[in-house]
Amino acid sequence: MKTAVLYAGQGSQVPGMGKSFYEEFSVFRDTIDRAADYVDFDLKKVMFEGPQETLNETRYTQPCLAAFAAGVTNVLRSEGFTADAAAGLSLGEYSALYAAGVFTEEQLIRATAFRGAAMQKAGEGLDTKMCALLGLSDEKAASCAERAALETGKPVYISNYNATGQVVISGLLPAVRRAEELALDAGARKCMELATSSAFHTPFMAEAARSLGPYLEGLQLGEMKMPVIFNATGTELRPGETVRELLEKQVVSPVHMSQSLRCLADHGVTRTVEIGPGHVLTGFVRRTIRGTEGIVLDEADDIETVVEELRKTNE
Repeated sequence: MKTAVLYAGQGSQVPGMGKSFYEEFSVFRDTIDRAADYVDFDLKKVMFEGPQETLNETRYTQPCLAAFAAGVTNVLRSEGFTADAAAGLSLGEYSALYAAGVFTEEQLIRATAFRGAAMQKAGEGLDTKMCALLGLSDEKAASCAERAALETGKPVYISNYNATGQVVISGLLPAVRRAEELALDAGARKCMELATSSAFHTPFMAEAARSLGPYLEGLQLGEMKMPVIFNATGTELRPGETVRELLEKQVVSPVHMSQSLRCLADHGVTRTVEIGPGHVLTGFVRRTIRGTEGIVLDEADDIETVVEELRKTNE
């Protein structure tokens, strides 16, 4: 059985995330303590106490989620867990690259802090919104976005292909609102606004991408020890592509998560372990690739389940 580890993205953050791990596992505790030294804010206070409004600020959200992911990954390693592939949703792609050995722990935290600050700055002063359209095909969702942009004269884009029947649109508020109306008329089950601070994965983030490129160029990256499926393409790294280029592109391009999950299935993955907080990605897996076992790992008690599943697989 092949196992892929999946890393949650922005929007999954919640005060208290990681607290049970911090209390239970010294490996996690040491990871978070180190991460706190890499940023210019009280990372542990924001992670464990919030408030939610502070944790939702992109410049805090991203390094906090990355620290959580690194800590859980380190606990799994200490328990003997190894994966066959990795992927992540948006920000989670950085944690997938950490799991694959491309980023060091310090590079992961510092890079996500830089990315978060750059993305927050790029979105300042813009009246934007991200909204998940549930129950529409990719084609119908794209048609609603295109029509809304034409009718309002304001930009709205597809920013995430999350799963079968779930597409995220992002853009200026009037256009997003009109796209929601059109989506409901077209048969969408629900339009759900996301807890993000700007229109990520759209041209609105061009300034952030321009900043991120040179930053990533300055990093000495490690060798990739297992396949990572990239958001910008929905595939592994292909000839002529580089990690740096794809991470820069990711900021302004749609996240191809559903395509990434199908790619994992094509590579023989039949089990996923989601490193949260939350279980959003496991829901995407269930809707997109049938017959795949999904394990959620967002509390310390879940570690035993993962280790037991690993033991049974190796028998």
